[in-house]
Amino acid sequence: MNMKTAVRKSKFGTSSGDRAFGIINGTFFTLFTLICIFPFYYLFINTISDNSLVAVGRINLFPQGLHFDNYIALLAVNELGRAAFISIARTVLGTVTMVLASAFVGYLVTKTAMFGRKFIYRFIIITMYFNAGLIPWFVNIQMLGLTNNFWGYIIPAIVQPFNIILVKTYIESLPKELEESAFMDGAGYFTTFRRIIFPLCKTILATITVFGAVGHWNSFMDSIILMGGNPSLFTLQHRLYLYLQTNASDIETRMREGSVGAEALDIRVISLTVAMATIIPILFVYPFMQRYFQKGLMLGAVKG
Repeated sequence: MNMKTAVRKSKFGTSSGDRAFGIINGTFFTLFTLICIFPFYYLFINTISDNSLVAVGRINLFPQGLHFDNYIALLAVNELGRAAFISIARTVLGTVTMVLASAFVGYLVTKTAMFGRKFIYRFIIITMYFNAGLIPWFVNIQMLGLTNNFWGYIIPAIVQPFNIILVKTYIESLPKELEESAFMDGAGYFTTFRRIIFPLCKTILATITVFGAVGHWNSFMDSIILMGGNPSLFTLQHRLYLYLQTNASDIETRMREGSVGAEALDIRVISLTVAMATIIPILFVYPFMQRYFQKGLMLGAVKG
């Protein structure tokens, strides 16, 4: 190391340019993270602040008049507990079945020995671009007996063409030697998939798990369309939607009668509270699945 380089080095062994870049880089991503987090923070502080201050837009950075009455009132919504159970059940069961189906189908369509492989794969993909429409879809679901039936949430969502494409592409990137070694040891397709391919697909499976969980949790149109005759199967989103509609209708009636008071301003706070009630649970999916978003799963898997 020459004298000029030594002068440029700090006691930590990095140059001043490297340290400046690190500071700028860290500052940028810290600000970017705060920008992403702030909408959730803003939503939350408005739900625990004084409703009258929230209604006039006085809450910006810090909560005022701290209370949790909005959440307590939300817990009193009729059938809320059962609706939450239905949402959790469909999210867990629907996501698991979708991931397993996407993984196995994605694996099968990579096998050139599979009869009709290209036709089946293209038939799946074409459904991404063409569909019969809402009414034929509903008639089909009705003919299958899935209306007013919990399985109406699960079965139609098992096959997801986009997720199958992701899994297929990922599996094709894996070394062929792994499968060939398994076949030489007498393993069949299912054993190879279960013991070798599936464990190596954690990264892509974690990704489609997040897609599936968020989709199932946020979906409520299927609850409105398919479960109208069975309120016990309403999802949390559907139940809270009805709660908001009831409050809005009540305030509209009072306004027409000229007896509207301060409670009319609470509809905004109620909406914010409902939004937080539906957002918070699904946020826990991300940190749990993040640990699987890792690189280098195949490092050293093939021995030369």
